[in-house]
Amino acid sequence: MSKFTVTYQVLGKDIKEVAEAIRVEQTIEFPFDLAPTWIQETVVGEIVEIKNNLVTICYDDRVTGFEISQFLNVLWGNVSLFADVKIVDFSLSNEFLSKFKGPRFGVKGLREMFDAPSRPLLATALKPMGLAASDLAKSASILVEAGFDLIKDDHGLANQPWALWKDRVEIIASAIRAANEKFNTKAVYAPSLNLKADLKQMAHWAKSQGAGALLVLPGVSSFALMQDLAEDDELALPLMSHPSMLGSLVMNQNHGISHGLVLAKLMRLAGADISIFPNYGGRFSFSKEQCLEIAQAARCEFGNLKPIWPAPGGGMTLDRIEELVKFFGPDTMLLVGGALHRGDLLENAKELALRAQSLS
Repeated sequence: MSKFTVTYQVLGKDIKEVAEAIRVEQTIEFPFDLAPTWIQETVVGEIVEIKNNLVTICYDDRVTGFEISQFLNVLWGNVSLFADVKIVDFSLSNEFLSKFKGPRFGVKGLREMFDAPSRPLLATALKPMGLAASDLAKSASILVEAGFDLIKDDHGLANQPWALWKDRVEIIASAIRAANEKFNTKAVYAPSLNLKADLKQMAHWAKSQGAGALLVLPGVSSFALMQDLAEDDELALPLMSHPSMLGSLVMNQNHGISHGLVLAKLMRLAGADISIFPNYGGRFSFSKEQCLEIAQAARCEFGNLKPIWPAPGGGMTLDRIEELVKFFGPDTMLLVGGALHRGDLLENAKELALRAQSLS
């Protein structure tokens, strides 16, 4: 009988009382004394340790059904409604992890795809919302010429009238394909799966039009969808995850789930090959320590799941590239967007690509 553990930080309360509430609330949500003995002893979580303001609870893997949605429900379902409780760690059994295929490509697979044995990879977002699909495609062609590896939709590009989703995917995928042929490059286009539709069907359609990757917003469309896409052998495209809607899980130091768990380990469990997160020193407020926690969790040993690419972004500039590679290491996807448009796009993009190549 395999089990997993969750460590909660509990502040300002009777920690023993809260621990008792959590272990019941996260499993049977039923008066403990009314439950049959075997359910009390097997199904309800077991308090393993209480030390200072940390409580560790052990759960039978079977309460998850070995499915990611129910795992998330056990991990953070009703306890998300408890004030001043935060998940700071979890440890999953090999039996549980063996039920998940995880990332299809990971670090090694994308290095092979882009023929980039040692350098950091380069990504950017097509911006801004409001441009026609043809104008976004022109920018995409320039970025291919400059040597970018992955060109994604900005996560806010959905199905707006200025660039309807199907029109945008068709036009941009065609432009990137033509630019790859012209410049002998291997850039891929990752449209954003952010629309009201059968997203798996749309993912397959995007691939048929030439999309070489997909941008998924698991906080909007679910981690289960991302897992379904990752495990689809007919689709078989790299997945890039975006943190939209997930900030509320990590931004409160006394409540939520730690940065590395949300933006790396859960992403790996659900099959992301690349995880976008706000870099320190950008327009968001992640610290160096939080960013390093994400990067380490993206690449640490995690059962049979491949290490993935951390992709720090959010207000990044060209002059920070050397600093970021030194801090995060070469197995990093550098995500620079709006800064490339300050001046000549081709000139800026080429400069960034040359800097990245020199950091091999």
